[in-house]
Amino acid sequence: MNDSLRTEKERWLLGNQRHLQHELQRIKQTLLHARSQQSAQTPEAPPPSQSESQHAAVLAQLADELPAPPALTSLESTFALTPFERDILLLCAGCELDPTLRSLCRKLAGTPLPTFALALSVLAEPHFSALLPERPLRKAQLIALTTEESLTHSPLRMDERVLHHLLGTSSLDHRLTAVGKLLSAQPTPLPTALFTIAEQLCLLVSQHVDPAEQSAPVLSLFGTDPEDRQSIVQAACTELGLTVFALRAADLPVTPAERAQLLRLCAREQRLLPLAVLLCFDEHDTPESIRSALAWLEQLPGTVLCSSPAPLRSGQRRRVNLEIPPLGITERAEQLRLLLAEDAEELTEHKGPGGADFLLELAQHFHLRREGLASACLLAQGGTEELPTALWHACRSQARPHLDDLARRIEPKVTWDDLILPAPQLHQLRQLVAQKRHQATVYLDWQMAGKSQRGLGVTALFVGQSGTGKTLAAEALAHELRLDLYHIDLSQIVSKYIGETEKNLRRVFDAAEEGGAVLLFDEADALFGKRSEIKDSHDRYANIEVSYLLQRMESYQGISLLTSNLRSALDTAFLRRLRFIIQFPFPDAPQRAELWRRAFPPTTPTAGLSLDKLMRLSVTGGQIRNIALCAAFLAASQQQPVQMHHILEAARSEYEKNERPLAEPEVRGWL
Repeated sequence: MNDSLRTEKERWLLGNQRHLQHELQRIKQTLLHARSQQSAQTPEAPPPSQSESQHAAVLAQLADELPAPPALTSLESTFALTPFERDILLLCAGCELDPTLRSLCRKLAGTPLPTFALALSVLAEPHFSALLPERPLRKAQLIALTTEESLTHSPLRMDERVLHHLLGTSSLDHRLTAVGKLLSAQPTPLPTALFTIAEQLCLLVSQHVDPAEQSAPVLSLFGTDPEDRQSIVQAACTELGLTVFALRAADLPVTPAERAQLLRLCAREQRLLPLAVLLCFDEHDTPESIRSALAWLEQLPGTVLCSSPAPLRSGQRRRVNLEIPPLGITERAEQLRLLLAEDAEELTEHKGPGGADFLLELAQHFHLRREGLASACLLAQGGTEELPTALWHACRSQARPHLDDLARRIEPKVTWDDLILPAPQLHQLRQLVAQKRHQATVYLDWQMAGKSQRGLGVTALFVGQSGTGKTLAAEALAHELRLDLYHIDLSQIVSKYIGETEKNLRRVFDAAEEGGAVLLFDEADALFGKRSEIKDSHDRYANIEVSYLLQRMESYQGISLLTSNLRSALDTAFLRRLRFIIQFPFPDAPQRAELWRRAFPPTTPTAGLSLDKLMRLSVTGGQIRNIALCAAFLAASQQQPVQMHHILEAARSEYEKNERPLAEPEVRGWL
């Protein structure tokens, strides 16, 4: 807060205090006058120290000196209090602030707190209707009866929240903060698409800002991202000077009495602050809880809003629905530029891996929400790496927590040089990388995506027997693209309960969308097998699972990799949707020799190994790895370097495991 604003606020606080003290002095004089009349020693009351006209003149002068109306004047106007009701408030406030007034009340009414009976007997312009529950003193809980034994003789106490308001230190009632929270002013700028919706919401709210209006519609925002919905509400209400109180529908009290109390407190805060109430729903709310929460919200007057993942159908009050679409690629790139501010200029000349604008490619790869983008920018700007590299790594890290709970992340360290494959297969893998890398250019700049949102990702099937390098190739792809690789454990996905498999798949794909991760469905024929003829309900739901997966594969914009030992086991409809089908052949002799050459690092002691002999073993790359590792342990246990006899013993073990005989030509002349 700058000096001028601080001075103005302090000036108002001091002036408001003087104004309140003058009003309390008038109430004190009234009570002294009543006490004098009650005293037997002084039958005639002394004249008041100031006439009504003098008092009014002083109050007017004090009010004119303030930059804003005094709190008492605002309260009187907001709740349409009569002069008598205003003086009851002052009497209650005075007993909280001035011991003299408490002493006078004790002498006049027998209690240190005022009563309605005392107010009716000593204050000007009394009327019994001020005691009615429908009148603002009790309806808005400006004051409360401390007992219920007697209406007129029950001591009255001012609500703590109202007292703070009169003193000029207005803040949200602490009973509301127990169930919800105040939203701060919009901390980060909104991209154009969301800012346009915020302007529209601002116009709708401005038409119904009167907190006493009962006919205002409920403004309902729905969309997939709760942060975007909340930010739009914050931006619109901040523009209008409204404070936003947000609470979850699941946190509403259960009992009718508690709900009614919360309703009264919210309605009072709508007038005191002023306040806009935002009720937030999530996907776990049941239809019954939604109807109940909406019924509660619709009883509030003035500006009320609700936020939900999908449009709300229930409710009796008129509703205006605003859809908040998820951020697209251009909106995410714009948000990154807004967040990076001056640092965004550093990236203007920097091109992404695909040759397009770096931030555009970043937004195309990582479908992070605004919160994730903001966290990524903070991490990147606070790191020691170059900004482009740091930003890419930060975006990857922000997406991981959502998927780490659903799949196993593999740290990709394998490069193209580590793959021992024929040239055609390597060429196909490089084509796959190129298609992912240049998506921004083809889909956005060249507009090849058209209006469709399906089939924009890259799907591939790796076919070959176990150990031919399918998983290694997936690692090499992820490493080349600098993306995370997640191995999907089908045992955790497939469920015997109807509908659970689809839910699990939806969670995986939704989480993967944010980080553009490479998804690896190993042994995919277990899930993507041929749809069977429907003979019973189990066949019907099994086919639904496959159909659902086909749809999600088409809508997923990242890379989906499937591995299978047998191509013919997969559903033909699924094969049609694959961008690549890459056959991983059994390695020939020269390839096996190269695999054996790389099997032992330079730090591993070896003696007398012959590649010409080793390559005669008819094994895959995965089996070569197993044999080499077993031989190394055998040699280490004998404190010897790895030799041919260690490999022979390990090979026999590997062959026995696979129920294969070790042919004599394969090991002829080894020893």
